[in-house]
Amino acid sequence: MSVWGSGFLATKIGLQHAAPFTFLSLRFAFGIVCLTILVLVLKPRWPATRAELGHVIIAGLLMHAVHLGGSHYAQYLGLSAGITAVLLSVQPLLTAIFAGRWMRERLSALQWLGIAIGLAGVTLIVWHKIDVREATLGALTAVAISVAGVTAGTLYQRMHCPVVDLRAAALVQFISTFFVLAPLAWFVEGAAVRWSWSLAGVIVFLVIGASILAVNAFHTLMRRGQATRVTSLIYLTPIFAVALELLMFDVLPSVVSMAGIVITCLGVAMVSWTRPVRTAA
Repeated sequence: MSVWGSGFLATKIGLQHAAPFTFLSLRFAFGIVCLTILVLVLKPRWPATRAELGHVIIAGLLMHAVHLGGSHYAQYLGLSAGITAVLLSVQPLLTAIFAGRWMRERLSALQWLGIAIGLAGVTLIVWHKIDVREATLGALTAVAISVAGVTAGTLYQRMHCPVVDLRAAALVQFISTFFVLAPLAWFVEGAAVRWSWSLAGVIVFLVIGASILAVNAFHTLMRRGQATRVTSLIYLTPIFAVALELLMFDVLPSVVSMAGIVITCLGVAMVSWTRPVRTAA
């Protein structure tokens, strides 16, 4: 979660050097290089059937191309960080609804209350960054697509790729995502890049820290725990962003933000520490 929290700041830097699809194409191209070396050394198990391969590709496109494409374009179109964080934090609520419907993961009343409290806490943390004047229809549409993509992709991978090797799956997903985003970068944005060391630095950080380590850790937790419990940890992302702003830019959190941090942690604790309701097979 700490990597994803810092990912917002890194993405903001990267988008100053390249448009969203171009920036993501560079990111996944570097990711392909890294993972190719990794799989050549570790020799993981590849998807055994065409059906399993297809499921891996679909999950990857939803989580990477749709989710990151939407969230990056929302930032590129000027949507404030506060609104972006609040809307992306709707994912645990959506996960709880759909996991209950299709995966029979029933939550207790206390867990539902924890989800609501966590979302309220996130809103307070980023309240000072919410600017409704920047909420254009295009930006709101982009972030809505992003939330839908990451929620669908997360649940799809858990349901249809429960035993796939995450290292091999990541390489397949990176390649398929690159072949979707690269044409968009070329024909829509002209693939213009302003090269710099800061651009290279954020790409390395986002690929290794977020796209490889954090995503694989997230899916490992999803396999071993309740989907809603795991996704509720996303509420903690703005807290790490606040901590990084303090460490890197000496930006002190306001009293409202501090109250939001406490409320968010309470909400996550209620979701994570409450025993879920058992359902009949």
